[in-house]
Amino acid sequence: MSSLGSARSEGDTWDLASSVGATATMVASARALASRDPDPLLDDRFAEPLVRAVGHPFFTRMLDGEIPFDTDEEVPITLQQRREQIAVRTRFFDDFFRTATNDGLRQAVILASGLDARAYRLSWPAGTVVFEVDQPEVIAFKSTTLAQIGAEATTERRAVGIDLREDWPQALRDNFFDTTAPTAWIAEGLLPYLPPDAQDRLLDNITALSAPGSRLATENITDMSVFTDERARAMRTAWRKHGLDIDVADLVWAGPRRPAAEHLAATGWTVTEYATEQLYDEHGFVLPDNEVLAEFRHAVSYISAQLG
Repeated sequence: MSSLGSARSEGDTWDLASSVGATATMVASARALASRDPDPLLDDRFAEPLVRAVGHPFFTRMLDGEIPFDTDEEVPITLQQRREQIAVRTRFFDDFFRTATNDGLRQAVILASGLDARAYRLSWPAGTVVFEVDQPEVIAFKSTTLAQIGAEATTERRAVGIDLREDWPQALRDNFFDTTAPTAWIAEGLLPYLPPDAQDRLLDNITALSAPGSRLATENITDMSVFTDERARAMRTAWRKHGLDIDVADLVWAGPRRPAAEHLAATGWTVTEYATEQLYDEHGFVLPDNEVLAEFRHAVSYISAQLG
């Protein structure tokens, strides 16, 4: 198994048990926990089998209830706080797709789709096409695993296996992406793992591919230090005790970057920003007085944008 903790470099590689790929498995693990009875906050029945198929011991132990979220004082977040945090994030992007398709959009793109199962678990209107873009190995793993458990997409799913550092716009076109149709795009949990110039290129490529009326949802990051400061590094110490050698500070690209909201507004998009605390409140949660989570109140928000 690959090491989880190595720092990023140009042209680096990973799988779902290492480096950036492991963060996709961590997010899916949280969705699985949030989908459990007796108080399910989500309905992602595919998250747990996908995580178990990845086979990383830490995430398997998390699903088996063996990670002491609530009893180890060094673990920076309780189990319920983790469930609520992922519920807020997941519901935001779920609702974005529901609203866009209810308003008539019939083409959707999930960038860096990882273990995202929205093409399988959401109810899509007839005629909707969902493109999933990620590395070929990730696409193949998810497609094979879901097929083995008998899962079927609830709409037309077109999986596009390509690294986002390559010519993914052409790969979309090669898979019959319609540049004349308004498109609903999401880039969930992706931008911190891109160098600042690559983030700008990604947003510009989305703009170039988007017909008027297209929509985009992503995070807006105004302070990258929340991923790299002492609080973030303290998380590594806590997780390492329980078998996860991953340091997000090594995986993100630190330093100043233009916030996505600002970049999109300058390139023809009308942007609506949602504060993290606002979304917690809308879903009946209270953003906890937790040192790690509280920092994200000011540094990270969510945005929905419309072109033209």
